[in-house]
Amino acid sequence: MQQLKNITKSEQDNILPFIPEGDFYFMKGVEAFRRRKFDLSLKWLQKAVEQEPEEPLYQCQMSIVYTEIGAYDKANQVLTDVLQFTREAYTDCYYLLANNYAHLGLLQDAKKYARTYLDSEPDGDFSEDAKSLLEILDIDEDDGEWALEEEDELLIYQETVFYHMENQEWEKALPLLEEMVTLFPEYTAVHHDYAQALFYSGSPKRAIQLEHDLLDKEPNSLISRCNLAIFYYAYNQRSEGEKYVQALLNIYPVQEQQKLRIAVTLASVGLYSDATARFRLLKKGIVKNHPSYYRWYSTALFKSGNAAKALELWKEGCKKHPKLAYEDVQWML
Repeated sequence: MQQLKNITKSEQDNILPFIPEGDFYFMKGVEAFRRRKFDLSLKWLQKAVEQEPEEPLYQCQMSIVYTEIGAYDKANQVLTDVLQFTREAYTDCYYLLANNYAHLGLLQDAKKYARTYLDSEPDGDFSEDAKSLLEILDIDEDDGEWALEEEDELLIYQETVFYHMENQEWEKALPLLEEMVTLFPEYTAVHHDYAQALFYSGSPKRAIQLEHDLLDKEPNSLISRCNLAIFYYAYNQRSEGEKYVQALLNIYPVQEQQKLRIAVTLASVGLYSDATARFRLLKKGIVKNHPSYYRWYSTALFKSGNAAKALELWKEGCKKHPKLAYEDVQWML
């Protein structure tokens, strides 16, 4: 305190006050968001917007926080405002709006904004997400692509295959997937699942070739990159798989299923710290019906040095998915 008293008036005049700019508040908001402290994130982002109200990035990040906590209407209002003051130049808003409307069950609006985004940014950062969203919406809504009876049949197949694959019952999943490939050839996801079942049923070369063929048809496919990364690492061809892993490290999807797929992939190839960070971003209420969530998250936690949390999560998973308890979990041995 004595030092402060000894500062002269001229010295005080030379002291520059620290006045944070928008970027400072924005980075604080993003940091709080990554730690899932959403209320704190919104406070920081609001300060960023107050500092620079014409910066669309700040408001878009705020809308993402609102989406994360389920406040979809608030998120949409923010995004609509951004489109208005940028004269519709900030096209990422269209995809974010589509995602929010899908959560609200307003499928026609979701489709409209997803298509608007793809028209504006056919190769944009969210282009693959937008295409995936449209594919999901087309399945959920009877738009004439399939008759209602076919949709019901597809859903039955999907649920059965999902159960077998999540429980790693590949030999049971494989014949069902072969039937699905024949019955629903236009349904892209089944081909990726078929490749995965082939790989773990003893046909790795066929699986890898199939996934490469699918990637040639859809160069931006997230699922192809995940599958090929896993296949090559498991097949002891790490150098081949590395390029797919590096691509995944730079992808942050919006949809929970895609987030989970990347987290599982990173854990499968041994990037446990990166996988743990991705698992922490997931909405547990959405992914807890996946045994793979518990299988790979607990593994990643243990390998990252958090044995207590890993065991706690594994026990929780075994209660929800009893078949997990019978698996040979190497890190528990």
